[in-house]
Amino acid sequence: MRLTEAPPGEHFPASRELSGSLAEARMESTGEGRTASVLFAGFRALGLFSNDVPHVVRYNALKRRFYVTTCVGKSFHTYDVQKLRLVAVSNSVPQDICCMAADGRLVFAAYGNVFSAFARNKEIVHTFKGHKAEIHLLQPFGDHVISVDTDSILIIWHIYSEEEYLQLTFDKSVFQISAILHPSTYLNKVLLGSEQGSLQLWNIKSNKLLYTFPGWKVAVTALQQAPAVDVVAIGLMSGQVIIHNIKFDETLMKFRQDWGPITSLSFRTDGHPVMAAGSPCGHIGLWDLEDKKLINQMRNAHSTAIAGLTFLHREPLLITNGADNALRIWIFDGPTGEGRLLRFRMGHSASLTKIRYYGQNGQQILSASQDGTLQSFSTVHEKFNKSLGHGIVNKKIVKRKGLQNTMSVRLPPITKFAAEEARQSDWDGIIACHQGKLPCSTWNYQRSTIGAYFLRPNGLKTGDIIATAVDITSCGNFAIIGLSSGAVDVYNMQSGKHRGSFGDEKAHTGSVRGVAVDGLNQLTVTAGSERLLKFWNFKKKTLIYSLSLDSSPNMMLLHRDSGILGLALDDFSITVLDIETKKVVREFSGHQGQINDMTFSPDGRWLISAAMDCSVRTWDLPSGCLIDCFLLDSAPLNVTMSPTGDFLATSHVDHLGIYLWSNISLFSVVSLRPLPPDYVPSVVMLPGTCQTQGLEVSEEQTEPNDEMIEYESPEQLSEQLVTLSLLPESRWKNLLNLDVIKKKNKPKEPPKVPQSAPFFIPTVPGLVPRFAVPEQNGDPQQSKVVNLGILAQKSNFYLKLEEGLLNNQYEPALNLLKELGPSGIESELRNLSPDDGGSVEVMQGFLKMIGMMLDRKRDFELAQAYLALFLKLHLKMLPSEAVLLEELEKLSSQVEEDWTHLQSLFNQSMCVLNYIKSALL
Repeated sequence: MRLTEAPPGEHFPASRELSGSLAEARMESTGEGRTASVLFAGFRALGLFSNDVPHVVRYNALKRRFYVTTCVGKSFHTYDVQKLRLVAVSNSVPQDICCMAADGRLVFAAYGNVFSAFARNKEIVHTFKGHKAEIHLLQPFGDHVISVDTDSILIIWHIYSEEEYLQLTFDKSVFQISAILHPSTYLNKVLLGSEQGSLQLWNIKSNKLLYTFPGWKVAVTALQQAPAVDVVAIGLMSGQVIIHNIKFDETLMKFRQDWGPITSLSFRTDGHPVMAAGSPCGHIGLWDLEDKKLINQMRNAHSTAIAGLTFLHREPLLITNGADNALRIWIFDGPTGEGRLLRFRMGHSASLTKIRYYGQNGQQILSASQDGTLQSFSTVHEKFNKSLGHGIVNKKIVKRKGLQNTMSVRLPPITKFAAEEARQSDWDGIIACHQGKLPCSTWNYQRSTIGAYFLRPNGLKTGDIIATAVDITSCGNFAIIGLSSGAVDVYNMQSGKHRGSFGDEKAHTGSVRGVAVDGLNQLTVTAGSERLLKFWNFKKKTLIYSLSLDSSPNMMLLHRDSGILGLALDDFSITVLDIETKKVVREFSGHQGQINDMTFSPDGRWLISAAMDCSVRTWDLPSGCLIDCFLLDSAPLNVTMSPTGDFLATSHVDHLGIYLWSNISLFSVVSLRPLPPDYVPSVVMLPGTCQTQGLEVSEEQTEPNDEMIEYESPEQLSEQLVTLSLLPESRWKNLLNLDVIKKKNKPKEPPKVPQSAPFFIPTVPGLVPRFAVPEQNGDPQQSKVVNLGILAQKSNFYLKLEEGLLNNQYEPALNLLKELGPSGIESELRNLSPDDGGSVEVMQGFLKMIGMMLDRKRDFELAQAYLALFLKLHLKMLPSEAVLLEELEKLSSQVEEDWTHLQSLFNQSMCVLNYIKSALL
């Protein structure tokens, strides 16, 4: 696609996208405007596995398997513990889930002051409403479920009737419930812990307080049943763990962790007396209950607080999850009792800094994050996800010294990267620059690790100079790195060696904001903060052309297939250039905040931009108009479109996932019209992890409106054009050769009647099959005298021609003729002769019908075929009738005029085709 240069002063800002009349017409047709994006509908979220809500473990007795359920915002995921395979994704709820619980049949999830019961890990079957404050504790209790809100109101519900069984109200200043437990073998009893430190044992059937434990004057944060009956582990805010016998109100042992409050507790039940305790800093302490001492520490099990940990029943497996978006399974099979990582599902634990599709199949998305990792997420299935790990300063030293904690040698987060899969099997194919660092790291996608080289100029001290822009050539051989000093260097990806610099000393006087190389390694484009855009010869490293910009560029993006360059400027506008003509072809304005990222559609027709004003805008480059815009509740940081055009991927502030938006234009009729200047976009909610969520948006788009009416072609586009009929060639092409065809198809012998003919319903012969309806004869005294008038009955076509002579309307006669086959047409035309029962007047009417067809220039081939057959049948008697000769002279001049015009058009087209075939262009 090639865009023409816009005339001076005739660019396309959003405020001037439409003329007044077109804007008014659009507003009238859309009413109050569109309710959502017409191009993109939320599909699902990638890279979300866990948050700060503790997980839930269930055992399926029928399948003899454990399942773990983790919360991801407004829905939850269920994994098979055996292979940590995703089993189900629940339907979304209106708000974020704040706590979960489960029994053998249902999963309970609370959101706000409401909680619901989910069956089959997916669909809501019961909803419980009655709390005034947010629910923060849930406890299944047989056929009942207990819920506690932040106002310390405890309600017991009957699950299947959804009715309240009992409600207990506690004074928050005296006893604010912070933990709940159903002690093993304690029938109809629950143990409640409070933020004041005391505990209470209640019989919920009789609604009686059985006993109050004074506690330790520190808030209770966790309660867990020990393998022994009557023994409960109590986690405190001070970091203490109390092993207490609630039957005799006796403390058996105490432990203390220096990592802050106890977040969760769990006991091994496979024969080892070990207790695990979680902490807010991500460490896990393992305590021996026999020796009463700490036997091991699992440091940095998670990068954030341990939300939940659970030992599987009678198995040496520990399941942990945290707010770092990770779900991990640890196995304790070593002699020292230390747990090692067995399986995990992990996403980014901090906001994303860059996302880009990798490859041409549109199935992998590379993402960099503030947590310092580079990961690849599959749009097909989670099993294809992989992590390329953290960037490490020196991988050899880490291997040689065997450092367990690599925090001191990790690189800062990746800010920008470029990837190319052309030579990924031979050497590294990803180049990345890091926050506040000069060297750029290389990465290998196939080996899923950091590469062998750190690319930096020789003899240059780091100082305050950092890498600000990177690109990699389409062949995968060279990397181009722009620095904050204004230098732009070229490196070989195979050897890591420096292969030259652009410019005499440096390419720009200011910081380099973007670098790009065309698809043939002929042209390099660089953008500097001094408002200059420069074009360089890639091989010679010489300057070809320099262009001044209206404002400093913020970022740059090149669509290599079309040679279109997009520039996001600091004044919140977008400039589009053609790198071949080196001229500005489009300018767009309309964003109210800094433009964070841009992406082109695969065909280069759309430019999609995301800005800090929380909007995502789609610009149509050929027309220079804004065709789609929608707002999000969180500002988009990155945007990238699939090479196949089926999905748009975005990442957002304070969100850890990648959100996919399906391209509606691929599977539905979409009216792409320019938006009016005063168009106010609506806020669209981010998609969840359930794929079916995006279907609700598409239903709105399928409602009929003025924009979605399909175009119906008229019978004739213009009176100046010759229009053919839609009849098949078999109806008119062989009219002149019917006698030859009949002679050829004449049967050699009469047909034989089958001995046992099957039952069939008689049909009437013709082109349209019809059943023969028997005549209803109600008169038993019917005369047997033959009426000779019936034998000379006129056909319908004959009668329509007679009517046409009177009212000059020949359309009904033509429609009857179109329904007949070749033999029927020949029979009708033959019967027009006076010798066969016709008349000269009817023959004149037929010629007038042909003249009407030629005048209107419709059914052109039928007029020629019918006229040819008419002349063949009646050529001998036509000269003897003056009326018919006069009509034929009119038709002759009309046919000659039409064919002369057509012949000139045919000759002109043939000349152009011959020139294109023979000329050297």
